[in-house]
Amino acid sequence: MRPPIIIADTTIQPGTRQSIELPIPSFYTHTSASMPLHVVHGHKPGPCVLICAAIHGDEINGVEIIRRILAHKTVNNIKGTIIAIPIVNVFGFVSQSRYLPDRRDLNRSFPGSKNGSMASRLANILMTEIISQCTHVIDLHTGAVARNNLPQIRAFLGDDPETEAMARAFGVPVIINSDVRDGSLREAARNQNIPVILYEAGEALRFDEVAIRAGVRGILEVMSYLGMRAKSRKKKENNTLISRSTQWIRAPESGILRSIVPLGTLVQKDDILAYINDPLGEIETKVLSSTSGIVIGKTNLPLAHEGEGIFHIAKYSEAEEVSNNIEIYHDELDPLTDEIRSEEIPLV
Repeated sequence: MRPPIIIADTTIQPGTRQSIELPIPSFYTHTSASMPLHVVHGHKPGPCVLICAAIHGDEINGVEIIRRILAHKTVNNIKGTIIAIPIVNVFGFVSQSRYLPDRRDLNRSFPGSKNGSMASRLANILMTEIISQCTHVIDLHTGAVARNNLPQIRAFLGDDPETEAMARAFGVPVIINSDVRDGSLREAARNQNIPVILYEAGEALRFDEVAIRAGVRGILEVMSYLGMRAKSRKKKENNTLISRSTQWIRAPESGILRSIVPLGTLVQKDDILAYINDPLGEIETKVLSSTSGIVIGKTNLPLAHEGEGIFHIAKYSEAEEVSNNIEIYHDELDPLTDEIRSEEIPLV
């Protein structure tokens, strides 16, 4: 018999699942606050995987991804343990903000401390109560407000084959080899030799159905890779290719932005990506790509200041192949098609 798992003085026995309210600092109204989480503790031994979202409080796609994962029928019979936290930054989520009330970024505050800022205290709670018990982490994010990201995995692949294996198992066409940032959850977990992948897709404060479905499918595939659930019979060959660098294309002028390329587009150096006009339409400036690659992020706001990042390009030596993979992948997950309406991608 496996030992139970204990979180916030709550004991979860093997073969059971339970929701827990992890206490966090109260609101200044003296209203109690907690971080909601759900634990699925399987009968049989296996990895302990943290799936978390909304470390940035306005990045809400992951909340829905986790809801669908917890509703999936295979979760009740997993080997190992899932700790699912749909809303890490409760304060930012309530105020629809990326940040905490003091404008600190929780994802720059790890590993935290008991006596620091609110961000530091929340990070410390997550590290001591949750991360200390985990073997793997999947961290769910979106683009910022008015910025849309193509479904992609970001991970530091330098010296950890397990992290790369998780990234490839997730199955999205784009993987970015990304350095860890100081104070991030990725850095703190990596310092404890816990592999972490970060899923980026969609835009803040918006549900994106393709991004959500890609996230659900990716997490299930990682669970299959880790031996927590049976592998899908419909699993296709993984053609994911890794980008080793990315580049932002910045506005050459301020004005009204008219984008002409969607996410996932294969672009060549000097291709026209957008036009910027003055409000009267008397001046028009072309926005040219300074590199070749795949558009993995872009602004949705048709207003730009000079120097503002408006397109994010991932560089690939096999860019045409990646572009084809993206098109196929998007078609599989598009809600207008009937192909994805199967038990593998629950919509409830």
